[in-house]
Amino acid sequence: MSASEDAPPTFPMERTCPFAPPAEYRRMRARAPLVRADLPNGKPVWAVTRHAEARQILSDPRISSNTGRPERPRGPDDDRPDDGFFIDLDPPEHGKYRRMLISELGTRQVAAMRPRIQRIVDTAIDEMLENGPPADLVESFARPVPARVICELLGVPAGDHGFFESRLQMLAVMRIDPRAPQASRDVRDYLRDLIRRAERAPQDGLIGRLAARYLPTGELTADALINVGFLLLLAGYESPANTISLGVVTLLEHPEQLAALRADPSLLPSAAEELVRFHSVQDWVSFDRMAEDDLDIGGVRIRAGDRLTVLAASANRDERAFENPDELDIRRSAHHLAFGHGVHQCVGRNLARAELEIAYGTLLTRIPTLRLAAGLDELPFAYDAGLFGLHAMPVTW
Repeated sequence: MSASEDAPPTFPMERTCPFAPPAEYRRMRARAPLVRADLPNGKPVWAVTRHAEARQILSDPRISSNTGRPERPRGPDDDRPDDGFFIDLDPPEHGKYRRMLISELGTRQVAAMRPRIQRIVDTAIDEMLENGPPADLVESFARPVPARVICELLGVPAGDHGFFESRLQMLAVMRIDPRAPQASRDVRDYLRDLIRRAERAPQDGLIGRLAARYLPTGELTADALINVGFLLLLAGYESPANTISLGVVTLLEHPEQLAALRADPSLLPSAAEELVRFHSVQDWVSFDRMAEDDLDIGGVRIRAGDRLTVLAASANRDERAFENPDELDIRRSAHHLAFGHGVHQCVGRNLARAELEIAYGTLLTRIPTLRLAAGLDELPFAYDAGLFGLHAMPVTW
């Protein structure tokens, strides 16, 4: 099969509905599992539209994650851009960083963090209730919770959480902030100081433990550890923040699903997974790839050097993989691709799941009368952003 004779669509595409990916995705998915598209700079890319082919591409060792993409975050003095940027590395280099992080983010380690996550969520709700309605759920809950959780994970003292929250908001993909370069330098300088403290005396938290374990052996450099921490901060903040607010508004707009969840809290894990699938906030941002060899995928001939982008929001709505994929079903058990697949599957997925389960369950229990304080059509959704989300969400109770 060859590319369509029609003019290729330009990618990325804007969403127009808060509960659906771009409408063009359905047409592309019906046409072929891989569709030729153009990037804004005019360069071609294969847009991967279907679930089975997406899984194949995300797990095929002949397809590289090292695309040299310009959006990779770099520090002003970073002359070794791949040192620690494990999301853009292929095996075996990628495996080295992954093994280090799995020891910190495995199921057992995240289970031990749940009481601390619960305290963070409860504190955020306490502050909301004390200030009284109305409130902006994004500003008062959805953003602070993951920011404080990721700070807790890294070992940032509670007194410095506010510093990190402010810098992470400046670095958010959803908005263009002229202060972002300085915020990046501030975060990196802080991480470097955190490492220096760990070198002088034992420190709690992921940064301190990795510094103590791997800097003396030379398996990690300070620069690499700064990059690892920086990536974890970015990945552990914006996507969970967006999914928290989007999940709440989605449940409020699907009262039968909300009622079922309140009646049976054991549905929280599957509800969180379904909301992650339903929105797929990262979509194409984290699924950029490059073919290293010629290969055939879904009847399409891919040439070495071709760039591919897996459309997670399309694959997660694929009728071939999910029954009634456009419907929200908190009892659904099908496997989605919002956390990726294969060796690059999100290393922080256990933490994200715990955050979402605790955030949804606690908020809906402690504020049972929570409701929107504005019409759905009045909410400022980030339809054109690299990561889908909400800029603000006025609520009352």
